[in-house]
Amino acid sequence: MKKTGNDPTVLGVQGTVTYRLARPEDDQVLAKLDGSFTTDSVFEVVETGEGFTLRQTPVTPPIHKVFPADEDTKDDRDPELSQTVVACNGDELCGFVESSFEPWNRRLTICDIEVAPAWRGRGLGRTLMSHTFDFAEERGAGHVWLEVSNINAPAISAYLRMGFVFCGLDTRLYDGTESAGEQAIFMARQIH
Repeated sequence: MKKTGNDPTVLGVQGTVTYRLARPEDDQVLAKLDGSFTTDSVFEVVETGEGFTLRQTPVTPPIHKVFPADEDTKDDRDPELSQTVVACNGDELCGFVESSFEPWNRRLTICDIEVAPAWRGRGLGRTLMSHTFDFAEERGAGHVWLEVSNINAPAISAYLRMGFVFCGLDTRLYDGTESAGEQAIFMARQIH
């Protein structure tokens, strides 16, 4: 990825896509990005006598998931400890990743990552994550952590390819929400 000019908010350019820090005027566009997905498999949480195991299981018909609107908490985040990186092709928003650092346990949390459907499968998510890993190193994070629904098999598979491992789950996190019945899978990746 090549660096560009003197704009400190531009992190680099790859092909026609510019990666830069988000600006206040990006907020409305970020909220409108289509983060839905379709999957023909899920990661089923299976109880064992001594805990749980995860098993990727096919589903028919495929599941199409549209996420409910998030409550905006970005204003509560310390700008020194949080970052949003956007990927743009000209004026088109292709994707973004929001992260936040917790100094007490040296954890960088992925708060949200979304890639527009037309840009999936092109390495955009991996590049967004690489900028997050850089931010984690700058802040002195020991690891990057995220939460993902067990039905989001495409994301889980991508995170596994990026070096994340399963580190926990919560079978009740989504109870009382539009996602009731799904389980929260926690994944982490060490920062070297």
